[in-house]
Parts: sequence; structure tokens; C-alpha cells
Amino acid sequence: MILMTRSAKKKQQQAVDMRNQMQPGSGVRTIGGMYATVKEVNEDTVLVDAGPGVELLFAKNSIGAVLSDDEYNRIVHGIEHDLKADADTVPDDASSLTETEATVDAAPSDEKSVDLGKKDAAEEPAEAKRDEEPKKTDGDADAK
Repeated sequence: MILMTRSAKKKQQQAVDMRNQMQPGSGVRTIGGMYATVKEVNEDTVLVDAGPGVELLFAKNSIGAVLSDDEYNRIVHGIEHDLKADADTVPDDASSLTETEATVDAAPSDEKSVDLGKKDAAEEPAEAKRDEEPKKTDGDADAK
């Protein structure tokens, strides 16, 4: 019970801290799922701009999340941060990453494939059967 109370208090404190970090120009998501830009922050209320000429007044505790600029622009305006320009391009076909022309040419084409599966008892050579020790059927030979 104590741990549950502690974690709940910790989550509440994080939510209060997040709401206190709101500044005019921040992108937010309400608990109802509406995305807007903060225009004004008061003690208990937040004035948000939801679109051209649409200003709404919300209670401060109805703000579900304060979003980063990149995340807000991606969700609201559909602007993706160009991550591909920062990293190398990975091809869709992974075989091009492992094979080169030299390794393809160097591989012999007439090798026999190796069967790693189990063999049946009938296929085992007779020599292997002869090497096995005969099983003792006499129960009193090992008895003490």
C-alpha cells in the first residue's frame, strides 16, 4: 500500500511540474486529445490557441502533456524531422550489406551440401555397431 501511494504521489508531482513548465508558445495536448498552442498561462487556467481565431480557456489540470516542438509539429502540421539526412541509408535488402562481388565470385559452386540431420538406425555403418559394448543383462554382475 505504501509503495502504491508513493508512486501515485510521484506521478502527481511530475504532472504538476510538467504543467508548471508551460510557457506561451508551447504545444500541448489536453486530456480530451485536442492539440493547441499555449497563449497565456495563469494560476489555475491556460488560454490556448486551437486554430485561426479560436482561443479556448482550459483549467490547468486538463492539460495532459506538454509536447516538444518537434513532436508538436509532427503531429499537428505533419512536418517530419529529417532523421535520414543525419544517418546512413540502410537498404531494404539486407543481403547487399553482407555480400560483395569478391565473396560471390570466390564461393565454389560445385561443393556438396552437408546434411546435418539425424540419420536412421538402418543407415548407420556396421562398424559403429560393433564398437559398442555389449549391454549386461545379468543383474547380479554389478550388484554389491
